[in-house]
Amino acid sequence: MSIEEFVFRVCVATLCAVAIGYERAQSHKNTGIRTLGLVGLGAGALMAALQHAGATFDTTGRVIQGLLAGIGFLGAGVILRGQADERPHGLTTAAAVWITAILGVVAGIGEEVAALVVAVLAFAILKLGARVDCAVEARRTAQD
Repeated sequence: MSIEEFVFRVCVATLCAVAIGYERAQSHKNTGIRTLGLVGLGAGALMAALQHAGATFDTTGRVIQGLLAGIGFLGAGVILRGQADERPHGLTTAAAVWITAILGVVAGIGEEVAALVVAVLAFAILKLGARVDCAVEARRTAQD
């Protein structure tokens, strides 16, 4: 892999992650552009470096498994449950951290178009899903 290809993969991973982080920042969440940008950058750089070094399929699979397990711990850290409210908070942000790591992996292994498509879909889910969630909650409250 050339240095240009490495840089391109890492840039795509970072840009996809920053797009998800932008949505989280717009939604006034603590996990935003910097955090998710770093998650995407790290995952993308790790995968691109593994491929550049000629890692085997087994090695790459193990690294992906470890990366996603570690990201699970990071995501778990943003899930909170208030004492007055029985509902957990931060699940969407935790999922955004997880999908951002996936975007980095996908771009890092050379599937940049797939990463961009997934980023657009994730962004749309976050944007449109919030509106649907609010409408469903309003309807549920009105029925109670």
